[in-house]
Amino acid sequence: MPLRGAAHSPLAGDEAPFFRSLADLDEWASKPTAKLTGCLPFKPRPSVSDTANHRGKLLACHDYKGGYTEKPEARAYTFNFWSLCDTFIYFSHHRVTIPPSGWINAAHRQGVKMLGTLIFEHQESEAECLRLLVGRLPQSQSGPAHPNAMRSLPVSPHYARLLAELAQQRGFDGYLLNVEVPLRGSVEQTRALCMWIALLEHELKRVVGEHAQVMWYDSVILDGRLAWQDRLNAFNLPFFMPSNSFFTNYTWGPNYPSLMANYFLSLAQSGDEESVKKLRDIFVGIDVWGRGQHGGGGTSCYKAMTHIDPEFLGLSVALFGHAWTWESEQDKPGWNWDAWWKYERTLWVGPADAADTPDVEDPHPPGHSDSQCNHGPYKPISSFFLREPPPNPSVLPFFTSFSPGVGQGWYVNGQKVWEATTDGWTDVDKNSSTGDLLWPRPALAWHDFERLEPLPAALPSIDMHDAWLGGNSIRISLSVAGSDAEDAFFRCLWIPIQSLALSPGTQYIATLVYKDDFVSSGVEGDLGLFAKVTGDDPAGEITIAPLGAQCGDMDRGWKRLSVQLTLPAGVSEMTCALGMVLGFAAEDPTGPLKLVLTIGSLAVHPAPDPTMAAPSPRIIWADHRSSPPPDVPATAGRFSGELSWEVGEYLPPLTSLSLNGPEDPKPAWPTSSLPPALLYCNVYALPHTPGKPGVQPEDASFIGTTGFGGRANRFYVDPACLASLVDEAQVVRFYVQGVTERGVVLPWQDCVFVDVTG
Repeated sequence: MPLRGAAHSPLAGDEAPFFRSLADLDEWASKPTAKLTGCLPFKPRPSVSDTANHRGKLLACHDYKGGYTEKPEARAYTFNFWSLCDTFIYFSHHRVTIPPSGWINAAHRQGVKMLGTLIFEHQESEAECLRLLVGRLPQSQSGPAHPNAMRSLPVSPHYARLLAELAQQRGFDGYLLNVEVPLRGSVEQTRALCMWIALLEHELKRVVGEHAQVMWYDSVILDGRLAWQDRLNAFNLPFFMPSNSFFTNYTWGPNYPSLMANYFLSLAQSGDEESVKKLRDIFVGIDVWGRGQHGGGGTSCYKAMTHIDPEFLGLSVALFGHAWTWESEQDKPGWNWDAWWKYERTLWVGPADAADTPDVEDPHPPGHSDSQCNHGPYKPISSFFLREPPPNPSVLPFFTSFSPGVGQGWYVNGQKVWEATTDGWTDVDKNSSTGDLLWPRPALAWHDFERLEPLPAALPSIDMHDAWLGGNSIRISLSVAGSDAEDAFFRCLWIPIQSLALSPGTQYIATLVYKDDFVSSGVEGDLGLFAKVTGDDPAGEITIAPLGAQCGDMDRGWKRLSVQLTLPAGVSEMTCALGMVLGFAAEDPTGPLKLVLTIGSLAVHPAPDPTMAAPSPRIIWADHRSSPPPDVPATAGRFSGELSWEVGEYLPPLTSLSLNGPEDPKPAWPTSSLPPALLYCNVYALPHTPGKPGVQPEDASFIGTTGFGGRANRFYVDPACLASLVDEAQVVRFYVQGVTERGVVLPWQDCVFVDVTG
């Protein structure tokens, strides 16, 4: 995804996106399954400050229309505020909810843990909840070897192992445990369940990694009754202790957070630092839909957060159903994606214009206990949490095309190769940072020196009608007031875009692709790529060296800037702001100016070792395995099937080879570093006549990208992708074009084709 056409068939060979029962999980485990290599592994974020380890975190629990709703032929809800979020739960009402690979990649790209869900609800789940503990039953006659064997409830690690293996195979980081049925075995069953939770936690850390998480939802209590407590207390504490974190129910009163904090601080804990629970491990539930929620939910969520107080009280927040911004508005007149995006930004980071602050009346009538709270004026979610940068680019190269995971067309190096004929497309795998320092407005500053005139007004927007790579770019509209200052003929402005963490002594390459409208605006302007350390530590100044050979004009008005960034050795890892420095001169500075900048992509990665040969990725070969969908006529599905390919690398030519005999300790050539990985691949189709000269990849039609299903180097050719392209064709040539994790489209000489006969 995105894919040409509409009404696509289910992709052949895809694994089950979820399991409706533990029996289905057993069926999955009975067959060999390979790890999905198209899922990014989790890389932790850097610690932004010591205070961050003592304040509450944010968890987002995604319950959007039952889950698994994204389709390639329409725009849907996507999440874009990862920098505020520590953990994301993909939630549905199936027994085992597996996060789709696109959501896993979007989260891991920004250092956010992704959890699935194990849920038991309604009476028919009670037997399955017991099966969870005793494991899979044998098909043969079996019994205890001795008549005096213990008859208490056993605890089997069977499903703990399977669930951990599932997380490892699909690439996610753990589970929310949601047991919303009574446990008829009373204390005996609840004790066994607590032991099983410990087994799951152990297996996840063994198989997935030390970052793996088990979260318990406030539901049943120690005697097996289903009795939500709305807080942590002695009735549900036994379930919290073997877990990593606790998710409270939503219907708590305004005094519950402080009551819970006091109770937690009274606990007697022992063990190493990693196993000791912290206040921030308690996530206080907030239902954005407002069902029994203090403050009423919606844009009034800040009222509940004021009591949770992540900064000073130290409790965390579990935000449930945040797609409320889409679902509650989608049927109203005038609603469209742009209207949603404005509404979504208001909830998360606040309105671009303070005059657009929502009116948040208290839903409780006078005399209600909740009506006595004074919550103050509206606050967006971002005001309660630290913004955290993505993983250090030395650990996971940073690249963004500023995609919210939706679009109306598809662009490759500034050229539109496809226009959606429906309501656009959704592909969460393409979701990347939209610039965490841009919204709701970038914090501009004069760059040259402190000027007296007011700063320009800056308004960012997502532009789906122009892009460098993917489906959109970011437009920044600047309104500059006139100035009578003597030096106003030239002004220099700092525009922050993205926060990043950099390591001392490491050299990074940062590349920005952009457009400007200086000529049409009647000004002379110049743009530079710049980085500033967050804070005022002079020891943390960054050395910035322009890389002139990698800068310049490109196709369709786009320009590229590249610099080398170096943080001095001896300092600690530091959080920085990467952005643009805009210098502009106007013939008449006393009049107002309107300037527009368009940002296409931003990439940061470690600089290559100059002593080593730098390899480059290359697609070596491609193959096609015919697999037409069963419900499609043979003529329509004759070119359908699975494309697969192999990615290799090639080295630049060896300029010299000299050895001083067999005892020379110097290697004949330096050891090469690894080439950049591929971010995704574009796939094209071209009907042609075998042997006919002049077949060029530029003449092929875009039919889609990779990124669905979590499999690297694979694309299913659906008949809908080829509709009207290959009606009379006897042979179709498929081209595979790679795009690297640095945002570089491989030249055609490093790509491949495969011919398929219908």
